[in-house]
Amino acid sequence: MNQTLTNLLINYAPILLLIAVGWFFGRRNEQKHLNMLAREEARFAYITVSNERFYQPPLTANTEGTLVLGSVVIAQDYFKMAIAKLLNFFGKNLTTYETLLERARREALLRLRQEAAEQGCDAVYGLRFEVTTLNPMGTMVEAIAYGTAVKSAPR
Repeated sequence: MNQTLTNLLINYAPILLLIAVGWFFGRRNEQKHLNMLAREEARFAYITVSNERFYQPPLTANTEGTLVLGSVVIAQDYFKMAIAKLLNFFGKNLTTYETLLERARREALLRLRQEAAEQGCDAVYGLRFEVTTLNPMGTMVEAIAYGTAVKSAPR
């Protein structure tokens, strides 16, 4: 019995160790990315973003709308996808896909705000999102955010 347990540990310990290391570093990198997103979102929070088609505040003289676009492709790690497949088998909520889509939308919106700021605009109207799965397994998604950037008149 002791010999069998030793053989199991020798055979499966490296695999379990690699899974644990992959999970640890993947989680750490994801957390760093989410923290960076939060900092950048706070930096560009002054840019008003709305899905309304018409401008609410008055615009500055000679302001023309310009198209701004934020695009990102994000891949999910395979460890989370394996967990998602297991949860799907039992009919559970696929939170790994939800977090993937949420990260993609946040990053696309951040890039849209950055482009609006580079053009000197402080509002984006007519915001639209497009999200596309890039591979059959669903581990990669592309999110595109686009809208019309304008400069509002000072109040």
